[in-house]
Amino acid sequence: MALPPDTAVDLCASADLVERGMALPFDVVFSGQTWRAFAIRYQGVAYAYLNRCTHVAMELDYEPGRLFDDSGEWLLCSTHGAAYAPQSGQCAGGPCRGGLVKISLSEGAGVVRWHTAYNLQPVEF
Repeated sequence: MALPPDTAVDLCASADLVERGMALPFDVVFSGQTWRAFAIRYQGVAYAYLNRCTHVAMELDYEPGRLFDDSGEWLLCSTHGAAYAPQSGQCAGGPCRGGLVKISLSEGAGVVRWHTAYNLQPVEF
């Protein structure tokens, strides 16, 4: 059963997202298909995106959770070298076509939550 748009879904404890550290993977249903997504922390703020490069629809990380480049400034597709801005998901260089699909997050009381949308729902088990 689909949740109404903008329903908050608990994702993790705030402390689980380390500044420019490993991404936290999670699964969502986007436009009727199950996709891997990820959450990160950059400049103190939590962000989440579908884990799908815009150049070729494949996951960005070559090792689970490793999405930041060595400088910690860009999210990097390990296969094609496309770089994305962590705070917006927009293409910053390389062979990307547009930006990553952003997932709305909120954070409070030590918990990070992601928000449903008309085309974004939790995976049902």
